[in-house]
Amino acid sequence: MKVNPKDVSTIVILSKNKQGTKTIQIKTRHITRLKYYAMGLFSVLALLIGSIVFLNNRNAQQEVEKQLLLTQIVSLKGQIPIALQKQSEKNSAQSYIQAIEGKLKSINDYLKKRGLKGFSTKAVGGDTNDEGTKLSDKEVYMAYNDYLAHVVNSVAFTPMGYPRISSMTSSFGYRSDPFNTAHAEFHPGIDFKGNTGDVAKCTANGRVVSAGWNGGYGNCVRVAHANGFETLYGHLSRITVKVGQEVSVGEKVGEVGSTGHSTGAHLHYEVRQNGKPINPVKFLTLNN
Repeated sequence: MKVNPKDVSTIVILSKNKQGTKTIQIKTRHITRLKYYAMGLFSVLALLIGSIVFLNNRNAQQEVEKQLLLTQIVSLKGQIPIALQKQSEKNSAQSYIQAIEGKLKSINDYLKKRGLKGFSTKAVGGDTNDEGTKLSDKEVYMAYNDYLAHVVNSVAFTPMGYPRISSMTSSFGYRSDPFNTAHAEFHPGIDFKGNTGDVAKCTANGRVVSAGWNGGYGNCVRVAHANGFETLYGHLSRITVKVGQEVSVGEKVGEVGSTGHSTGAHLHYEVRQNGKPINPVKFLTLNN
């Protein structure tokens, strides 16, 4: 393919030492477009410079944000021990309250097994006097916790309530002998109405010290409790415990009957302390 001489331009290159010349032939259209090439190169350089400036500014902004975040982290680290301490105190307070509620529930369970009305747990509070207000929450809760632990133990091992829920047919003290109305006798317990086979329940935690025939008591069970207390269940038709057995509140010790010195089916119940009979009526409710 022949090139039209008009489409070709010759460029002469002169040497400084004038030792010779060189010629370059370039298509004429490239020379006319040289300014466009220069503009394109300038645009590329401007884009590169702009990108470098933008990235530098962005890095500087990210560094500022990083320092701000580090400052906030240091501040939060200082607050964490305080927050943990407050949370720990809150958890401790809740655990003390739960302990109190647990002991109140135990007391209620013991009382209900004896046929008594339980405590209300809706309003548990402390003293509002000057000395009471000086105590910390923890000290108040600990005082209540210790007190209620003592109450639970006392309620569990002290004879309280009814060995069976029924009306009394004979009271504690002197009365006419049911076999000889002209003669008076001392009745060391109280009698509860019942039918043969009705359940007789223990009124406190303790240990069976006697289970068998006991003269006028007929089939009889004696249970030893704390603080020198004993309970006695007489005239039973059937004994369901053995000597040495540990029994708890509400546990069956025998069945109502009319064995021994008895005129009919009933439960004879005694409370003794240090071997001396005490009026069981005093132990039937909390208000006596």
